[in-house]
Amino acid sequence: MHVSRFDLNLFVVFDAIYTEGSLTRAAKVLNLTQPAVSHALGRLRDRLDDPLFVRQGSRMVPTARARAMVSPVRHALGGFQRCLSEEGGFDASEAERTFVLGLRDGLEGRLLPALMSQFMDEAPGVKLQSLTVSRRQMATELASGRLDLACDVMLALPEAIEHEAVLHGPLVVMMRESHPLAEGMDLPDYLAAQHVLVSSRREGPGLEDFGLARQGYRRHIRLRCQHYQAALSTVQQTDLLLTMPASLAGQLSRQGLVLKPFPGELPGLEMHLYWHRDQSADPAHSWLRQRVLAQLQTMQNEIQLSAPSL
Repeated sequence: MHVSRFDLNLFVVFDAIYTEGSLTRAAKVLNLTQPAVSHALGRLRDRLDDPLFVRQGSRMVPTARARAMVSPVRHALGGFQRCLSEEGGFDASEAERTFVLGLRDGLEGRLLPALMSQFMDEAPGVKLQSLTVSRRQMATELASGRLDLACDVMLALPEAIEHEAVLHGPLVVMMRESHPLAEGMDLPDYLAAQHVLVSSRREGPGLEDFGLARQGYRRHIRLRCQHYQAALSTVQQTDLLLTMPASLAGQLSRQGLVLKPFPGELPGLEMHLYWHRDQSADPAHSWLRQRVLAQLQTMQNEIQLSAPSL
């Protein structure tokens, strides 16, 4: 089937249904009637000879064919959108656009307020959306255009994913002021204590645990939770220890907590900013990337200034 004989608008409808999981919500996003969306889906089903979506309760669940299609479809639609945005450059003061950032807990609370403060005056029509993206899906999401930028640890990703090191610094340990180790802590003390691990994964060690394991050490994880705010609240009320990057610790620290250097020889955590190389020359993406990089550089400068005090 040649593309010249195919109505490419059907792929816009396909993407909306896939994203929303509902014909009604897809119609609202596309500013179409539900019968129009249903008719477009019917045409696409006929052309591809596959149901694409099957109803399960109130949701439209994609078939195996639809799941295989979604990444290349989104990549192609993203390319069309980039062609349109490049036509006249990018005027932030007039732009109406939503950028999507993949941010982990902790970094989100530091980066988003600074960006939005800048955008409120410079780009009144620009919106930001922050979400947590599985590391396994990051390359696909960046390639499809569903994700503009992601900030995470160093990952083995395809060559098409460009990246730049943005944050690096030591690991630190957070504890409450009344903790028995608040006056001093060595590595045996650290290993004998009980710990909080912040992770979005159901199981598996933290990044610092890999470094400890290479030295033959293992710590006792008493609590595993998803967010630093929950971990910090727990540390305030118990003798659990929280190990975290210095790049996040200063911003998240609370009254009643003390910060200590990590009592061992572990490399600090290095964070990278990721984007797809197809986006590198896009004026809108370049505008966003420059501002995110500038804010991350400010954070890095703060880490360097505070490091001697730990």
